[in-house]
Amino acid sequence: MTATDLQAILPLIVLGTASLVLLLLLAFHRNQTVTALATGGSLIAALATLPSAASTAPYIQEPLFVVDGFGLFFVALSLLGGLAVVVLSHSYLGKYRMERGEFYVLLVLAVLGACVAALSRHFISLFLGIELLSVSLYVMIGYVFTKARALEASVKYLFLSAAASAFLLFGMALVYAGTGSMVFAAGPPLLSGGPPGATLYTVAGTGLLLAGIAFKLSLAPFHLWTPDVYQGAPAPVAAFLATVGKASLMAVLVRFFADGFSTETATLATVLIVLAAASMAVGNLLALLQSNLKRLLAYSSVAHAGYMMVAFIAGGDAGREALAFYIAAYFAAALGAFGVIGYLSPADDERDDIGRYRGLFRTRPAPAAALALMLFSLIGLPLTAGFFAKLFVLSAGAGAEQWFLVLWLVANSAVGLYYYLRVVTTMCGQPGGTAETDAAHEAPPPHALSVGILLGILAASVIWAGLMPQIPLEWISDLSFSSLP
Repeated sequence: MTATDLQAILPLIVLGTASLVLLLLLAFHRNQTVTALATGGSLIAALATLPSAASTAPYIQEPLFVVDGFGLFFVALSLLGGLAVVVLSHSYLGKYRMERGEFYVLLVLAVLGACVAALSRHFISLFLGIELLSVSLYVMIGYVFTKARALEASVKYLFLSAAASAFLLFGMALVYAGTGSMVFAAGPPLLSGGPPGATLYTVAGTGLLLAGIAFKLSLAPFHLWTPDVYQGAPAPVAAFLATVGKASLMAVLVRFFADGFSTETATLATVLIVLAAASMAVGNLLALLQSNLKRLLAYSSVAHAGYMMVAFIAGGDAGREALAFYIAAYFAAALGAFGVIGYLSPADDERDDIGRYRGLFRTRPAPAAALALMLFSLIGLPLTAGFFAKLFVLSAGAGAEQWFLVLWLVANSAVGLYYYLRVVTTMCGQPGGTAETDAAHEAPPPHALSVGILLGILAASVIWAGLMPQIPLEWISDLSFSSLP
């Protein structure tokens, strides 16, 4: 391995080393604050190595990784998302008195898995990244074992995610049988209209791979695990699932099809369009029925995965730039929304029933305003990052002449307007006056100050990207997409 190889994957090396250091730290000194600070420091150190890694881009490390602007963008998002979850978790786990410290090791490993997946160009590195992410999440979801619902969510995710991983692994084996290579770019365009080399093995393998990735992305009809897992998982872990977990797999989807498989193939394009349209419809319609905010956000994540698919299907630089901007905007809004849930939750309880937010604007105006802003961004209202995110996705879809998806996205966004605003109007009402509601409106403990600062940063970023979207869009446009056709 050359010095350039090491430089290109320096963020991965830092994260892997950090996980070992954290294990040694826990062996000699168990203190949640120290462990959280060490975890945050390791993620910041990994972020500091990104300019060095970017100086090698675009760089292909045969045969496992491709380090380019597109991949490093998702690595940066994963590191920032992990850093935000560290802040959210320190306050949240303190309320439940779950101060054992192993959670942070699992978090670093999950971030490492997401980064490995985002940079992969080979099935082996892809599977290792996805499994490192998934296995860490199995434990993180059920980490607050005093909650029966958390253990139930962990078991559900374990079995269903393991089944999806089996689909992925079998699909990889079939594609290898058909192409003789495990590198993404070695695969021919598939399905109807492809060349004679597109065998039954590669067709079946691609179908299984797509099903496995669709499960990890919560695309309908592979979304059934999402509401139960999001509801049962600790709020910071649900935030991680909705952001880092989703973004890394979207990067895999783009890399997989852009490098090796043509989305212009009629049958494959139809399958992708059906997945996108079904996700938008199912996510929004089922969110209408929810009285639990975490389940509502879970179904909302299904719908947003469908919106992201529109940009993916559009393809080209315009589609990828729209996808990157949308994911970044969704990151800020989803982290903020789940962050408010954790911030407002009393000790040994999680405040996720919408009725418990009644009158929140009158008793706790600051977190209520933060939650409302995040929901406005998820809706796509003007002056928020979500507005331009949807606008860019619609523009990319129109440029690719995907008129059905464009109109379907607009119609489903109108449906989403109702259930998001229902939460806001509940917060604007009169306080409920019950003992349960009053307890939930109490001031947070002092250690929640860091969460309040984080929520302020996320709110400021949502407004900034909504007022000056050209700046982040220019940053995204400057990314190197040269390794993507």
